[in-house]
Amino acid sequence: MNGERPAGAAPRALPSRREILTVPLPDLPRRDRPLQRVVVSLLRGLFLEAHGVERVAVEHDPFIIALNHNQRPEAVAIPTMLYMFRGGRIIHFIADWNSMLIPGVGYVMRRGKVIVLVRKDARPRFLNLLKPFYQHPDPVFVRARRLLDAGRSVGIFPEGTVNRDPARLLPGHPGAARLSLQSGRPLIPAGLRFPGHPLDQPIRDLSRFVLEIGEPLVPPATERPGRPSPEEVRAWHDRLMRELSHLSGKAWEPRSGGSRA
Repeated sequence: MNGERPAGAAPRALPSRREILTVPLPDLPRRDRPLQRVVVSLLRGLFLEAHGVERVAVEHDPFIIALNHNQRPEAVAIPTMLYMFRGGRIIHFIADWNSMLIPGVGYVMRRGKVIVLVRKDARPRFLNLLKPFYQHPDPVFVRARRLLDAGRSVGIFPEGTVNRDPARLLPGHPGAARLSLQSGRPLIPAGLRFPGHPLDQPIRDLSRFVLEIGEPLVPPATERPGRPSPEEVRAWHDRLMRELSHLSGKAWEPRSGGSRA
């Protein structure tokens, strides 16, 4: 299943090494442009192709882009490549605080103005002493909603963790769906596919992938505007995950009894 790409947008040419060094990045602060170019140069080789990039162009802000998550380098490779396509305009991805502890990676994420999620314990555990430095008085999705209301776009990996299974998506968490219904902003599903990857072997870090960005999903009206019911959130989450299944080539099944809101 994961070797077949869905019918859709034509591939966008990935920037050449020379273009990475010269493409204008007017929406990125000058101090961050060299870092942006270095990171994209290092991680460009992960991308086999990119389809539907025009769907996340700056003129479509604000939106919520939701992707399946298969390997650790994606958390840096996907945002930085999208910034390059968007002239440097940042998409604020939700990122686990453990990633912020990785030398170099944490700095790139801070400069990318990620929304830090402090939930999981650190490994090794003594690093939990640093957790208070990353905690924020406001919940993650409250901060994400403020960014959307300010015209900024947000990125979410709804599986909530790295899922190395090449054949199946995790049931996923409904936060992206709830945020979309509360804010009225579209969800843009984006699948990462691994053509030719053996279905009996886990996806490894630095495995090459195709980025497949789908059509935006415009949220339906809810019975109480801005206050969706658990059933409405569950139905919208299921719609998102079905689209991610189609775009990623991975099977998806909801949790027993449906996804919890």
